Amino acid sequence: MDNLERFDASAMDDGRYRLLVNAVTDYAIFMLDPEGVVTSWNPGARRFKGYEASEILGENFSRFYVEEDQRAGLPRRALDTAAREGKFETEAWRVRKDGARFWAHVVIDPIRGPSGELLGFTKITRDLTERKFAEETLKRSEEQFRILVQSVADYSIFMLDSEGHVSSWNLGAERIKGYLREEVIGEHFSKFYTPEDLEKGEPQRAIETAAREGRFEKEGWRVRKDGSRFWANVVIDAIRDENGAVIGFAKITRDITERREAQRAIEEAREALFQSQKMDAIGQLTGGVAHDFNNLLMAILGSLELVRKRLPDEPKFTSLIDNAMQAAQRGASLTQRMLAFARRQELKLEPVDLPILVRGMTDLLQRSLGPAMSIETRFPLALPSVQADTNQLELSLLNLAVNARDAMPEGGVIIIAARAETVSGASQNGLAGGAYVCLSVTDTGEGMDEATLSRAMEPFFTTKGIGKGTGLGLPMVHGLAEQSGGRLALKSQKGQGTTAELWLPVAQRAAAPASDDEQPPTLENSREVRRLVVVAVDDDPLVLTNTAAMLADLGHTVFEASGGRQALSILRRESVDLVITDQAMPRMTGTQLADAIRAEWPALPVVLATGYAELSSADTVHLPRLSKPFRQDDLMRAIADTLAANRRRVDR
Repeated sequence: MDNLERFDASAMDDGRYRLLVNAVTDYAIFMLDPEGVVTSWNPGARRFKGYEASEILGENFSRFYVEEDQRAGLPRRALDTAAREGKFETEAWRVRKDGARFWAHVVIDPIRGPSGELLGFTKITRDLTERKFAEETLKRSEEQFRILVQSVADYSIFMLDSEGHVSSWNLGAERIKGYLREEVIGEHFSKFYTPEDLEKGEPQRAIETAAREGRFEKEGWRVRKDGSRFWANVVIDAIRDENGAVIGFAKITRDITERREAQRAIEEAREALFQSQKMDAIGQLTGGVAHDFNNLLMAILGSLELVRKRLPDEPKFTSLIDNAMQAAQRGASLTQRMLAFARRQELKLEPVDLPILVRGMTDLLQRSLGPAMSIETRFPLALPSVQADTNQLELSLLNLAVNARDAMPEGGVIIIAARAETVSGASQNGLAGGAYVCLSVTDTGEGMDEATLSRAMEPFFTTKGIGKGTGLGLPMVHGLAEQSGGRLALKSQKGQGTTAELWLPVAQRAAAPASDDEQPPTLENSREVRRLVVVAVDDDPLVLTNTAAMLADLGHTVFEASGGRQALSILRRESVDLVITDQAMPRMTGTQLADAIRAEWPALPVVLATGYAELSSADTVHLPRLSKPFRQDDLMRAIADTLAANRRRVDR
């Protein structure tokens, strides 16, 4: 009875195992005899391999192997390994009934009898094709990504461990930073930082920020292997594990030095354009104000001069008028500076011999500078003449010398020197190519720092204190140089003095001495001019009245016209000897009026009175000029010169 019960229990267990095995469809579970012949087959084996039980029972399991594995004897070796070691496990390609391959995980266990004899094998196979494809896809993707990162040459892309040590290195990192992979792996990334950033703890702050916030980005200087610096855009991203712990950092660096330089160049160009526009606007304003102020001074000076002539010789009154005239004359000098800055002054460009000019004004310079200053001149034996306006050049030199004196309150030496220079076709300091003479004024004073030097030629900027300077001296010299085709350059360092260089173009020909017959009339000759009928033209009533009064005081008959059309109307009904006209008038300018007069009355002389250089030399080469503000003596000379020149023109 007991044996029967044990048999029934054993039969029940076998039945349950069989039901369990046959219920499994995700695993191929079957048995082999000691030679590898299939002796059982479950539904999972049928699903994976495609064979029905009737097709495979009694067949050798080697048919599931690929041909190359069969030729290599792998099926037999697998059974021998399982028999010898108690288990064989592997992953490899296997073949289905239809010839298709699948990736299988295989386990073979030996089956032994009670006495240890080998009865056969159990074989469990799992289809891992999908996982294999996923792994291969991931591996392929990772390899492609690795190749991609390694191939990037414009970006430095590398990994850091959690402490900041380099753990990978791409081609871009090698190109930008200069280190080979074997030179930098394991090194701390702080070696790429500048000494000043290391001192401030920038590397540690960068990875701490990335760890805390997930990302760090900044631009700054970095150092290459050869010690050179480059401007870099740096991004550091934290890399975390599945639990969120930081396990390293991804660091991307881009060399943007060229972009930064380009941006800086654009900003400098924009600033230069803004400065140019600002200076042009100031110049327009200054020129306009100076023009109007010239007209006011013209009326003041002329009226004071006429009143001075008519007053009795009473010192109490004449001294006041003389004082007022001197003040007005100083105002006229100020307008000349303003016009020079605006580049709208009247320039009489002619060849000037600099050594002769400087020697001629040495006494004036010494009196202006005072006894505490000594002047040294350094000129070469042969120096070409320059093309400039003599009077304005003297005023510019005096301005530069006074500036040098003010820079040396305790006294010192002022060096006035000149040298010939040739500028190549490429522009140098804004100069066109050609021959120049550089006239320099050097002091040994306190000098200027960079901020002061950068503003020194701005209008109305001065370091002399309130009431001690107009801030127009250097702008006036700069305006003269530019208008003459040259350039003013300042060189200075704090504590090492200042050198002002006035670059002027070399004159095309030397000044020809005037013949005895062409000497300009003297003041005495001017007073002997016959009585004339003159048309005075000006749109400013104050100037017109003052000009007419000075002409009448000289004994001339005067017709007043407030514009060009009115002047032409007078000329058509009166017999006129001379026309004196302003230039800047509405509807018809002075040169347009002169052209109209020349068309109807070719022999009638015209004098152009203006202090505003809005004319090109080509427009006025045929017209005598009278610079505003003018006094009665200037008016007499201009009339005499014009009549003399007109007689010579008619005689020819």
